[in-house]
Amino acid sequence: MLMRYNDQFKKLDDVGFIGRGKSKHRPRNDESLYGGNYPFVQTGDVRKAEYYLTEYSQTYNDKGLAQSKLWNEGTLCITIAANIAETAVLGIKACFPDSIIGFIPDEEKADVRFIKYCLETYKIQMQSISQGATQDNLSLEKLRSINFSIPELKIQQDIAEVLYSYDKLIENNTKRISIHEQMAEQLYKEWFVRMRFPGYEKAKFVKGIPEGWFLKKAKSIFNINIGKTPPRSQPKWFTNNGQGTKWVSISDLSKSSLFVYSTNEEITSEGVARLNMRKAKRNTVILSFKLSVGKVAITACDMVTNEAIAHFNKSKDYGYVNKEYTYLYLKNFAYAELGNTSSIGIALNSKIIKDMPFVIPARELLEDFERIVLPLFNNIDQLNLQNNNLRKTRDLLLPRLISGKLQINTESKKLNQEANT
Repeated sequence: MLMRYNDQFKKLDDVGFIGRGKSKHRPRNDESLYGGNYPFVQTGDVRKAEYYLTEYSQTYNDKGLAQSKLWNEGTLCITIAANIAETAVLGIKACFPDSIIGFIPDEEKADVRFIKYCLETYKIQMQSISQGATQDNLSLEKLRSINFSIPELKIQQDIAEVLYSYDKLIENNTKRISIHEQMAEQLYKEWFVRMRFPGYEKAKFVKGIPEGWFLKKAKSIFNINIGKTPPRSQPKWFTNNGQGTKWVSISDLSKSSLFVYSTNEEITSEGVARLNMRKAKRNTVILSFKLSVGKVAITACDMVTNEAIAHFNKSKDYGYVNKEYTYLYLKNFAYAELGNTSSIGIALNSKIIKDMPFVIPARELLEDFERIVLPLFNNIDQLNLQNNNLRKTRDLLLPRLISGKLQINTESKKLNQEANT
């Protein structure tokens, strides 16, 4: 396979410990296991992690821990079910189920960073051997059988340092993005939820809102369009060649933060025209109202969406209602109050979304709010673009460095030093 390291193939067992996570109790969703102090991460958490896994949605209590196992920070998590061959390094102590494999390196033989990057280059191979008749699954035995190209430790460390320098820059930018998002959201809540906006002491309230504010249906304020999905029986409308219009799905929204930049699929120009698909122009706020309700993002370019996503276009009469306020209003809205709730979630439709209540503060206050938060949103946009470029560069270097086709040079080490400062 690889010229330089073709005599250095090893199995993961040769360079560390490998074992499955534990979740012995049945049923797995027994509520008596949850709600304690021990993080419980799952395959979706691994997939979402950039490099270190620190965020999770569930925790085990003492009973949950007793039927599981607590893995240490620095453990490499490898998914073997649902999201096959996704990897992340634990940044916290955590439990995980048997759909995740843990790898702990022998520090004299392996650098966990290199192993993570190495597995990224083998992802397609691992996914291909996981295909099953009913469900894809990468067993522990299959993973143990794979020979990975793993050179001597010093070479691993040199390669890992270069690649990790990009991930460290991405991590630093991501922290700054999170701080900016928190600042914008806290100001929104202070002014428009807790009603402690400038001059609130003298404000008079009528029917729960200050004088000069309005409560209207969303369709009275915005030109709301609903997306569309071309017939899957006509694949000619779909493309991934970079020449079509980005088509936003619920999955794309779930992977986005404030802005949505990329999509898994595009629609051809002919498809957009022939199927009369309405575009969400750049800087349009979009909202999911089916399946996963309440996912909100701002389009980074002209896009189209599927039928589960609404576009909140500015209208002529209310053009001063800025995207920053609209985004935060929709993000913090209580959608459970709009529709019926069931075991599968909240049931909404386009009519309910168009009729949802929307509070419009006084124009001067909205303009003051925009002056403060717009620079934060712009910084988030720029940091996200930097991260996208860093990922592209890292992903171009990744297979060449792991294969040995690209040698570590002075410039590569210089980038790593800059990242560490």
